[in-house]
Amino acid sequence: MPFVDEPVETLRSLIDGAKKVVVFTGAGISTESGIPDFRSPGGVWERNRPVSYQEFLASADERRRYWRQKFDGHDAIVNAQPNAGHRAVAAMIRSGKAISVVTQNIDGLHVRAGVPEDKVVELHGNTTYAHCLQCATTYDLDPIRVAFEAKGTLPVCQACGGMVKPATISFGQSMPPEAMRRAEAATLQCDLFLAIGSSLVVYPAASFPVLAKENDAKLVILNREPTQMDAIADLVINLEIGPTLAAALMVN
Repeated sequence: MPFVDEPVETLRSLIDGAKKVVVFTGAGISTESGIPDFRSPGGVWERNRPVSYQEFLASADERRRYWRQKFDGHDAIVNAQPNAGHRAVAAMIRSGKAISVVTQNIDGLHVRAGVPEDKVVELHGNTTYAHCLQCATTYDLDPIRVAFEAKGTLPVCQACGGMVKPATISFGQSMPPEAMRRAEAATLQCDLFLAIGSSLVVYPAASFPVLAKENDAKLVILNREPTQMDAIADLVINLEIGPTLAAALMVN
């Protein structure tokens, strides 16, 4: 997609003029790394109905369906590499321009691109490892996958006997309070809120751009498609994410 110079220059100017940027990212930044978009038409969840948290807790059959879906798409995530968009975000963090990355993504690519873990707020968790729902002991996914694909074995916590689940937030599961607190605190500090690759329809995560605007921050939306929040944004850019950010920040 060709660049339109004016919005890229405007984005650069807004970033240059900001003192504290919050970068908010959704699935669109990672589709350029080959990770499928779960929610969009034709996405994974349209083809495979997701297992709700309540179903996961209530039924061994539903837990097996959950793990089957998880491992069907697992390789695409673990083999994905950070793209130009992730690297540009990491550059903003390194420079001190951005104070936090608040992400709806569960792929861990921001950290792999070089953003320190304490600068990333994962609102929907992380799919690259599992944890016990009772005692929070963490587990590597590889042995779980081997046992599941060999015999359909469901993982059980070795420490307390609790259910083990990927460390992501499922439908019907409560949002992590600490991540929400950190995201709100960062949003209230920023003078520029940069929403990247998100449809801005999934709440409560989508409330943060509104909170930023209400707190007098500038709002930029960079997404390939229009969003329902375009009307309140100070700048909307509908272009490819990685090349646009790289051009605005003049990084590779």
